[in-house]
Amino acid sequence: MSRSPSFSVKSELSIKPDPESLKRWIHAFCIMRFDLEQGQILEECYPPGLLSQEEEIEVSFNSFPDSVSQHHNRASIHDCIFFFRFRRPKKNNEEIDGGDRYLYGYVFNRQRHDERLKRGGEQKSVVILSHTPYSSVFRPLLQIIGPLYFDVGNKAIEHIAGYVSMWPAPVPGKLMELPIGNAMLKVNLPPAHSLPLENGILYEESASAMAPLLPTNQSVPQGLFHDADLFGIYRGLLLQLWTLWELLLIGEPILIIAPTPPQCSEAVACLVSLVAPLFCSVDFRPYFTIHDPGFARLNSLREGDTFPPMVLGVTNLFFLKALRNMPHVVSVGTPAPNSNRVAFSSRSAGRISGKPEGLGVKPLSLRTFSPTSLLNAVKLRRDGPLCLMSEHKEAVWTTYAAITKPDTSILNRLIDAGMSPRVEESMSVVNNEILRRHFLELTTNFLAPFGPYFQVNAPSDGTSPYVTPPSLPSFGSDAFLSSLSARGVGKFLSKRMKSNWPDLYRRFLRGPNFMPWFQRRRAVAEQEQCRLWKLARMKTDMRQITSQMNELEAVDSFNAIEKHINEEVMLRESGGGVADSEAMFQKLKKDLQAVFSVLPRDMQELLLSNPQRALLLQDPSELQ
Repeated sequence: MSRSPSFSVKSELSIKPDPESLKRWIHAFCIMRFDLEQGQILEECYPPGLLSQEEEIEVSFNSFPDSVSQHHNRASIHDCIFFFRFRRPKKNNEEIDGGDRYLYGYVFNRQRHDERLKRGGEQKSVVILSHTPYSSVFRPLLQIIGPLYFDVGNKAIEHIAGYVSMWPAPVPGKLMELPIGNAMLKVNLPPAHSLPLENGILYEESASAMAPLLPTNQSVPQGLFHDADLFGIYRGLLLQLWTLWELLLIGEPILIIAPTPPQCSEAVACLVSLVAPLFCSVDFRPYFTIHDPGFARLNSLREGDTFPPMVLGVTNLFFLKALRNMPHVVSVGTPAPNSNRVAFSSRSAGRISGKPEGLGVKPLSLRTFSPTSLLNAVKLRRDGPLCLMSEHKEAVWTTYAAITKPDTSILNRLIDAGMSPRVEESMSVVNNEILRRHFLELTTNFLAPFGPYFQVNAPSDGTSPYVTPPSLPSFGSDAFLSSLSARGVGKFLSKRMKSNWPDLYRRFLRGPNFMPWFQRRRAVAEQEQCRLWKLARMKTDMRQITSQMNELEAVDSFNAIEKHINEEVMLRESGGGVADSEAMFQKLKKDLQAVFSVLPRDMQELLLSNPQRALLLQDPSELQ
């Protein structure tokens, strides 16, 4: 979405931002200026005082393209959009929890060349900082606030903040309409199961999200960065997508190098989106610079040391030497003909409508083969990633032997409809849908064998809903692999994987993605099972059941109901009660009364000797 031409700041319509409402979406707005003598300078932060000194430094260095990735032509104005992600420094030596552990920075960068200005030009960035990876929201918002800031100055920030603070709270996985001036952003937010936990608490997640079934509504995103231009960025490396999918699935370290920040950040986003609906636990950095504190640690690794699981998007060729032992290197993007390193122009890679940039894409070529192309491929592998120092090429360097075979039927469905910008954009939309659906289906089928371990048990007819629900099936890696090897992986995967497919599962189980995803899926299943048993207790007529109980069953039922009451009390006191908590509490008290009434008198007197229990039994309307 581009900025409406009629969008303007009217003082009489200014809305005072509400900081509490604003932070549901945005942590802060920053205005960064690059000064050739002083370096990166934070000119404005709104709301003020939210960033530590370390965070200011991180934002400063990540908000501008590397010098080697900037345009070499002398166009008067060049705009680009990209984003970065960094780990927030610890406060008082305490680790920051959940979704607040990382900050995302969405950047609108403007380079203005004007010989009348000092040093012949200036460079500024408008940055939106957020704890959430809502690229579908912040990219179009940048296309509004970026040009608006350069039109009217700092008052644009507070004006936009006022509108954002009026937005409803974000609802993961839903289509939301977000008004901004006379424009309306209609965006799909990523689903809850793809987002980090908030302070260790699960979002409202559906148990169906874990099921090994494809979603019926394909317009609903199933993971992060569903709007990333997968086809546009990896157009020259389509046959390698299945290898990259495996590498991210098992958590291998990957270095992605591209000519510009829009390209490398988009390439990282596309890669993360490939493994949906799997929750990605790999540390990904869409735009990584040598100034990041993590670079010093990576640079200190010696030959033979293992890189941590991560995906780094870089533009600085220095990384090729500094991280020469990185096992997997991907080079994407094609510089425009009139410059050495020029930004890739695509629908979602940061191009602002009305600002011409070279397309820099190659015609789709999947079926051509020649001895020359084979020799070039061999030479590229032999030369290694350092050949990029002299000329940028699209390639993948890895010694990993992929188990999944490229699906030629999918590749043959991709459309190659010409090179005009309008046709190019429409073509990418169709091709992205084809590719994304395939990899969603591939990942879903890969995760399907874990489905039985999330099987929810609802109370059956004739079973008391007050007893402790059965535990979910226990999981053991060796038993799982043995069972899976015996019964097979299923028709879908068996046609697309080599015979050594158990090795992929073995590496996945050892990798960083499995356990966080598995534990979270189990927690959702346990929540769903708890909900079903609570619902059954609400529907149970305890007086009918008590008439058929013997004394031992009545005592067991009394103890079970009392246990559930105590759990409800603790849940409410901790602030974790749900909307129907009061109704459940009162229903349990009535059930306790019903069981108490059929117990022998001597047993009743013994139970009433406990004052708290006596109060609970004698006055059902009183809350504890």
